[in-house]
Amino acid sequence: MNLAASAPLYFDGRHYDEQNKKVTDDIPFFECQAKKYGEPVLELACGTGRVTIPLAEAGMDIVGLDVHSSMLEHARKKAAAKGVAVEWVQADCRDFRLGKKFNTIIFPFNTIAVLFDLESIEACLSCVRKHLMDDSRFIIHFFNARFDYLTRDPSERFPVAEYPDPDGKGQVVVTESNVYDTASQINHIKWYYKFENHPEEHVEELNMRIFFPQELDALLHYNGFAIDAKYGDYDETPFASDSLRQLIVCRKR
Repeated sequence: MNLAASAPLYFDGRHYDEQNKKVTDDIPFFECQAKKYGEPVLELACGTGRVTIPLAEAGMDIVGLDVHSSMLEHARKKAAAKGVAVEWVQADCRDFRLGKKFNTIIFPFNTIAVLFDLESIEACLSCVRKHLMDDSRFIIHFFNARFDYLTRDPSERFPVAEYPDPDGKGQVVVTESNVYDTASQINHIKWYYKFENHPEEHVEELNMRIFFPQELDALLHYNGFAIDAKYGDYDETPFASDSLRQLIVCRKR
């Protein structure tokens, strides 16, 4: 059972937040879903609380679960600074026992991609089922894979983000390259961090399992879930071939 080899990634939660600070359009969607299906809420692979903390600010009873202590440490500081109560749990999304059940469990921001193999996927979905109340919902976000992205020239670099270094080293420019393995359906990504006032480039590796639409639907079905809705974007438009995202709302069968 393998988890994506990305433990060194997000070497500093501050950098993670700066790199993703413009990613906010998913928050109203998850807030709406959580209000619809109820509390308490569990977020899997919550990272620095990018989604968790805004939901807590909206008054929700929410638990944030992540395997990386460095990310949770930064999340705790952010939540404390905003004066919101969040229960943070360090645990593997494939093996957790929280002693309570939830009305809404969310898996945002493509993080299901950290599950490489069938054993990992089944273990995670089994844990989710055990932590869902009978009439509750599990909500997943994963991008709709594009072959032009997966088959890019691996020798080229492509822009990702640019932001001010939190330690005052000038601007940080992030670019990426990728190599897609069609047999394993794993996209091997390298992120290159170039600091304006630092001679050395920092390189991080991110491996992402790619889930195609019918595959993801089937994995949910054969692991005991029924899909209530599948959206192509945060405005709840139905999923279609040209959709950017797979937003799946499902429940226990």
